[in-house]
Amino acid sequence: MTNQSGLGALVHDRLPFLRWSTIRMGLGIGRVLRTGQVGDGREQALLEHVLATAAAGDPDSVLAAIDDFARNRSLLMNVGDEKGLILDNAIQRAEPTLLLELGAYCGYSAVRTGRAMPDGARLVSVEASAANAEIARAVIEHAGFADRITVVVGMIGDGGATMRHLAIEHDFGPGAVDFVFIDHLKTAYLPDLKSILAASWLHPGTVVVADNVRIPGAPGYRRYMREHEGSSWRTTEHKTHLEYQSLVADLVLESEYLG
Repeated sequence: MTNQSGLGALVHDRLPFLRWSTIRMGLGIGRVLRTGQVGDGREQALLEHVLATAAAGDPDSVLAAIDDFARNRSLLMNVGDEKGLILDNAIQRAEPTLLLELGAYCGYSAVRTGRAMPDGARLVSVEASAANAEIARAVIEHAGFADRITVVVGMIGDGGATMRHLAIEHDFGPGAVDFVFIDHLKTAYLPDLKSILAASWLHPGTVVVADNVRIPGAPGYRRYMREHEGSSWRTTEHKTHLEYQSLVADLVLESEYLG
């Protein structure tokens, strides 16, 4: 990762909203919500950067290349390096066999998950954008995880089609899911979790990690976890920062399902 110093470090780490790539993302929020991409080509540029600079089959190199791109070229909507450590630690504690991700984006968190999950485990990542899914698959393949990580185009809230696909093609069923990472449309956090619960895919001890609970925010999801604390969930709220800067606070929720 390129080291920053002086005003450059201040802009990138302490004043992220002065970066043009961040402003561009804010101006294009409508397109992000519609398509899953910012609209300036940064996602495709990220893939080209990974293929050109990261060593094939080396997940550490792939993650470093993505972090470098997000810090020094264009901000990305992935969990990032600081919050990624929370995800890593949660996976290692859970020792899951079957993992579900909601929101692949460009594959960063999937690669982090593949690196942290035990041998023999597998991850299925659900991504609403076909364009993002294509990029994520290429990044995952370059990292060496194509045999353990599958990206499915769809949405949990699409009336059941994606959940049926997961059940038929990927063996999702009662008590099968050991770990869930949620990092997609914030208003879908709670409805999608409730759909998964209604399908009985979780079991006591399943861990669910949710990013960006403060910024952009998932207040309904946080309220739900607080209301069910000690009865059906046990939650740790990790105070952290929005990705790739140190000024704006964020929350990552790590919740254990109690049944």
